[in-house]
Amino acid sequence: MKNPFVMECGNYKTSYSKDMELFRVRRVKIRMLIIVILLFLFPLFASNYVIGLATLCAIAVIGAIGLNILTGFTGQISVGVGAFLAVGGYTSAIFTTTYGLSFWISLPLAGLITAIIGGMFGIPSLRLKGLYLAIATLAAQVIILWVISSWSVTGGGAGMVLERPAIGGFSFYDQNSYYYLCLIVAVFTTIYALNLFRTRTGRAFLAVRDRDVAAQIMGINLFSYKVMSFAISSFIVGIAGALLAHYTMIVTVELYSIQVSIQYLAMILIGGLGSVFGAILGAVFITLLPVGLGYMVEYLTIFIPDAHSLLSSFREVVFGLVIILFLIFEPGGLVHIWNNIKNYFRLWPFSTKE
Repeated sequence: MKNPFVMECGNYKTSYSKDMELFRVRRVKIRMLIIVILLFLFPLFASNYVIGLATLCAIAVIGAIGLNILTGFTGQISVGVGAFLAVGGYTSAIFTTTYGLSFWISLPLAGLITAIIGGMFGIPSLRLKGLYLAIATLAAQVIILWVISSWSVTGGGAGMVLERPAIGGFSFYDQNSYYYLCLIVAVFTTIYALNLFRTRTGRAFLAVRDRDVAAQIMGINLFSYKVMSFAISSFIVGIAGALLAHYTMIVTVELYSIQVSIQYLAMILIGGLGSVFGAILGAVFITLLPVGLGYMVEYLTIFIPDAHSLLSSFREVVFGLVIILFLIFEPGGLVHIWNNIKNYFRLWPFSTKE
């Protein structure tokens, strides 16, 4: 007979196996399954333009999760994510276009080479912290882009042209098929990230972020785990870079400027540092923000037709203003807002104020 004292009671877990479950409540499992099904049914009801935006969101989700593993979960600031996207994109372009390898081989190779380069630039993280580490990763951005633009194999400043992946006679050229490819990679990346922080390695990352001196006293090798965090993060970012390169079918140095790195930092800041769900929300928000601002500018030009150039620059101002407002009024990001909304309806009609 099963001991009633070791049975699950409500949200309280009385065994390690229950405590280690990814989704501890059945309704959460059902909710996640419904969301995934809706995402796969989405192309049936959307136009090609909307599907293209959704594809960009899926690629941004992959890159944001990779950056959040490094910055949000391990506490290592990186301002060079744009360069690592470039490494992934150019690596896949070289293997597929120059050497004729299959996309399915070049994709993991792009992630692997990006991980090696990211780990190399992560070596100074043992001695550098905060602003100094940010400057070091900014130097990585400059160095990597300079090497790419000066190397004849990469086509220099002219860039390279790519093709969409294919399996046998089937090509992922149309919007729907490439959306499904990016969505599947995004789903597996999310599952990997969620499971990573239930392992010894992920918990070590959290310990390094919260108090690295205490983590070292407990026996955590700071050098190994910091470099490992850079490598894992860069691998995922490299995968995102390769997918983006084959989606745009062109890679040039101008596509991976410092502005791209700032956009990815904005994704995890606005979404919520140290949260996989926050990285997803932030990636979707930042990807769709220019589109929403573009519609707003077009609407305002109806009433102010002569101020189109002024309103176009207004979009850049709004982008920076959104980041500042989130840092001031909601540093927890979109995921914190979402949790507050859930708690409000869970406890309603009782007050949620402390």
